[in-house]
Amino acid sequence: MNNLAPLCNRQVEYLNRCFKSWFNVAEGGKRGAKNVLNTLAFCICIEEHKDKMFLVAGYSSATAKLNVLECDGYGMLNYFEGRCREGKFKDRDCLYVKTKNGEKIILISGGGKDGDEKAIKGNTYGMAYVTEANECHSKFIKEVFDRTLSSSDRKVFHDLNPKEPGDKYYTDVIDFHEKQQMKDLSYGYNYGHFTLADNMSLSDDKIRGLLKTYQKGTVWYERDIKGLRTVAEGIIFRYFAESPGKYSFDDSKLIKGSKGKFNIGREFSLKTIGVDFGGNGSATTFVCTGFWEYRNLWTLEESGLPITKDIDSDNICKAFIKFYKYCIEKYGYIDWVFCDSASTTMINSLRSAARKAGLPEDVIVGVNKNEVNLRPRTIDLLLTTGRLKINKKCVNVTNALRKLKWDEKKPDIPEDKNLENINDWYDAFCYSWLTYTKYIELDY
Repeated sequence: MNNLAPLCNRQVEYLNRCFKSWFNVAEGGKRGAKNVLNTLAFCICIEEHKDKMFLVAGYSSATAKLNVLECDGYGMLNYFEGRCREGKFKDRDCLYVKTKNGEKIILISGGGKDGDEKAIKGNTYGMAYVTEANECHSKFIKEVFDRTLSSSDRKVFHDLNPKEPGDKYYTDVIDFHEKQQMKDLSYGYNYGHFTLADNMSLSDDKIRGLLKTYQKGTVWYERDIKGLRTVAEGIIFRYFAESPGKYSFDDSKLIKGSKGKFNIGREFSLKTIGVDFGGNGSATTFVCTGFWEYRNLWTLEESGLPITKDIDSDNICKAFIKFYKYCIEKYGYIDWVFCDSASTTMINSLRSAARKAGLPEDVIVGVNKNEVNLRPRTIDLLLTTGRLKINKKCVNVTNALRKLKWDEKKPDIPEDKNLENINDWYDAFCYSWLTYTKYIELDY
């Protein structure tokens, strides 16, 4: 069994309040040990609880398992080591736990989508723990509250990373219970705010290393480090906009004929092309990226076609083949061409054109997309850690990162007005590395 690091005073105070409160919320920055703390309280309460059925949930069942059952080696599997087993209960994933009050069943559920609440109906849960609660659907959150009403000792646990102050979770959930607690101090609402400074398992050197991966003044620094509810607004990469030269390289540093070898003696481990198809008032764009060990990115080349009303398949294919050949001649074999996966017809057209030109076609695929609000954070991480360099002649990619703004009406989402074709170049750039996001963010 893994032993927990000592708890700081504020964590101890929050933990003690959990035993007297029915609704416990741990919010704050990344690596603030919110999951560890809530999981510890949840497990201690299960030991003495009279009820048999409990619930652990997250955006998905996988999220729930990772954050609560595993929890970096300090989750429920660790706490109940030797007296628990994973299994099924009526075809539902669950954890069986032996306690002095008998065997308990902890059901695992996902709650991020509309309709997920149906999976938890019909049961009464003694307690429920919802991790990353503000990522779950509001119907699911409400159903969890309802399903614990008949508990012999009702307790609901939430943990979350902060979002903008106007997020629906705050207005629909937190605000109400905060007001109830202010009216009646015995109401049972327990709130704790934690940051990495509260995590006693992190050494000073580790904290300093983590801080190096964040740019001060950004929305991610305010949320992830300070744990504050901050509105994302204005230019997204302001520090890049002010000094783009810090993140650029000169094309003359390439050794001619070395096919990807730099004068500093390194070679690309991967070369990709991102493709965003135009039409309907947007431009077709191509961006070539080189990877070192999947974590360091060099934006090498860019090309594209002017704005068009309709997609001109022939022109797009001709422009792509020209760019594809150029990149192969200059950098060697292109490992993957990642296209906008929404355009399957155009992807097939590019494959056909590549085949006719005698170029590899099986590497031309649709990109594995993730949520659009996650992409700026990955780019910020690359820039902050000095792992993204952009060729000086890639002026359109540079311009896109300099001018990309947050959407005023949709917090945490980049603006999609596509002025100066910013979004066309931004999308092609993102498509060139999206598939490898988990490697880019590894250990950060």
